Amino acid sequence: MKEREETTLLQKIGKLADARGLEVYAVGGFVRDKLLGKQSKDIDFVVVGSGPDFARAVAKELRTRRVTVYQKFGTALVQVGEYKLEFVGARRESYRGESRKPAVEAADLHTDLARRDFTINALALALNAARFGEIVDPFDGRKDLRKGIVRTPLEPNRTFSDDPLRIMRAIRFATQLDFEIAPATLAGIRNNVERLRIVSQERITDEFLKILAAAKPSTGFRLMDETGVLAVVFPEMLAMKGVEQIDGHHHKDVFFHTLQVLDNVAARSDNLFLRYTALVHDIAKPRTKQFVKGKGWTFHDHEELGARMLPAIGRRLRLPVEMTK
Repeated sequence: MKEREETTLLQKIGKLADARGLEVYAVGGFVRDKLLGKQSKDIDFVVVGSGPDFARAVAKELRTRRVTVYQKFGTALVQVGEYKLEFVGARRESYRGESRKPAVEAADLHTDLARRDFTINALALALNAARFGEIVDPFDGRKDLRKGIVRTPLEPNRTFSDDPLRIMRAIRFATQLDFEIAPATLAGIRNNVERLRIVSQERITDEFLKILAAAKPSTGFRLMDETGVLAVVFPEMLAMKGVEQIDGHHHKDVFFHTLQVLDNVAARSDNLFLRYTALVHDIAKPRTKQFVKGKGWTFHDHEELGARMLPAIGRRLRLPVEMTK
């Protein structure tokens, strides 16, 4: 029933575009999830024309007043029952070095898809009647979906330099989908990791928490470690590396022990507070480390020091209040 309801909705939007002489496509995550057999109530649309104008026409056709236009960004959101429909005109983006905010101009669909972060998101579903249901895939996103690869549609250094938040998104998608990051894309992350510093903390933390919420969050934290992201985003955790709990036993490294604990908690609970607690439970061990002959390293009072460290970490990361109590 849900599938039929969704198809009917998309057909109505396609017919309206035909009547107005426009091309319209569902794009991005909705198409990706559909190919993965997942349902989504959030649908992004690209119109070869004005996104806000077409959104108003859609709202009128579907008899809903729940339409919000963001003129500054050239987008509009229409709420239809459970569905959130976002419309934007096909566009080209140009970035300046010190900002993630691009200059925008109208373009065709191919150019619009090329500006997407990854090939698995550079997919479009045609909705006009003559091509309804056709997948537009100029960068082999379906192939990457089948192979389980996160890859940029354009040269990786350009992709990550233009918008360094994509660094966090690459790691998040690899973690959520259990995908590999393509070698050239991984190199692009390493080359541009310092650019993360121009991204607002709120946007970084949003991706950080999505990684923490994944089925196996350690995947994301290992990737952040391997690419240098952890040093920028969460240096306190990086300090755990090489801190052994038992003299000479490298498998007891506090960093990797923490990732094991995190995965164990994640396997039992979706509660984000519990997962974060697992992540930071040994956060003060690097600062309390002392070597005792015959016993190895000790970490006296690390729980107390950790409790004192956490409020400042929470404020810096802009964590939700309920996670910092």
